Amino acid sequence: MADEPTASPAEAEPPPPKLWTSSAFLGLTLTRGNSDTFLGNLTLDSRRQAPRWELALGLTAGYGESTVEGETEKTAEYMRGFGQYDRRFHQRGYLGLRNDAEYDAIAGVDYRLRVSPLVGWYLIQRTNTHLRVEAGPSWVFENLEGRPSDQYTAFRAGERFEHKLNQNTRLWQTLEYIPQVDDWSTRFLLIAEAGVDAAITRSLSLSLVLQNNYNNDPPAGRKANDLRVLAGLRYKF
Repeated sequence: MADEPTASPAEAEPPPPKLWTSSAFLGLTLTRGNSDTFLGNLTLDSRRQAPRWELALGLTAGYGESTVEGETEKTAEYMRGFGQYDRRFHQRGYLGLRNDAEYDAIAGVDYRLRVSPLVGWYLIQRTNTHLRVEAGPSWVFENLEGRPSDQYTAFRAGERFEHKLNQNTRLWQTLEYIPQVDDWSTRFLLIAEAGVDAAITRSLSLSLVLQNNYNNDPPAGRKANDLRVLAGLRYKF
């Protein structure tokens, strides 16, 4: 009786599924000539998802400067990070906790910390399309340039939309509205982002990202709105 063929190690033991899905985005702009400019941006994102819970972590940082006729001016210096843990209580519903930290020298934000428990719901939950909304209280701790340290209670409402046009192209959009509960008409934050990813290879893609941060009560001498358009490469690992 002939021996039965044996499976190779690769066939016998398939590789375990990835626990984390992560990516790194790098954008870089340089000019030389009548003016010398530099602008760099780095973003790291990581997510781990299980049947009943999801953990998301993110960090973004940027620095820029411009030199004209020997005079150098800083045009960007910021860092933002977040962590969010969600646990499902329903096929579409979840409870969560989100923490945010921010520093922005140009906008006059020495630091801003937010702690936000939340309840969320998936309005659309399909293979290639997701839309979810979430809301809850938020406790804000901040120090703005020229002002004493402050803390206040706010309300946070947010939404996130994501759609895969095909295997190579992904669109996403997020929006957060965070008003102080006892001064909602004059003191609030609006934080928005929209982007598109177009794959070059399985792990590398081109990205275009639009970010808009609006602070209705900025420090003296600062504008309320900050708009950034970032283009660069994203590496998935």
